[in-house]
Amino acid sequence: MTKTIELNLRTKGSIDMVNITSDVEKLVKESGVRNGIALVFVPGATGSIVTIEDEKGLIEDFKRIVSELVPQRSGYLHNRIDNNAVSHLRATILGSERAFPIADGKLIRGTWQNIFFVELDLRPRNRRVIVQIVGD
Repeated sequence: MTKTIELNLRTKGSIDMVNITSDVEKLVKESGVRNGIALVFVPGATGSIVTIEDEKGLIEDFKRIVSELVPQRSGYLHNRIDNNAVSHLRATILGSERAFPIADGKLIRGTWQNIFFVELDLRPRNRRVIVQIVGD
């Protein structure tokens, strides 16, 4: 059995983080899949899916580290096109998908491991997150 569902989000731009854990868990439960895999994927080149504890200090640390790892600056060649090279570079490093096992009808994740969509574009966006659930 395969189920493909789309989540729709509105983001604020520039490393906005949206916790989608409960949405994904609800979709897994509603899918009827008992054992399998849930793939969480963002179509687009300036968004990312990450796992991290949903703790305010850690979220701020994450945002700071991402900003330090790929700083906003001039000189990126892609900026000649649309001035968001930093967004593309950050998304490339963080990745656009995560896969989670499903066992006994439940998403397997660590106690503090939450699933976040990370907006890396510099402006607010309407975003799609695709959740594909495969199993029996």
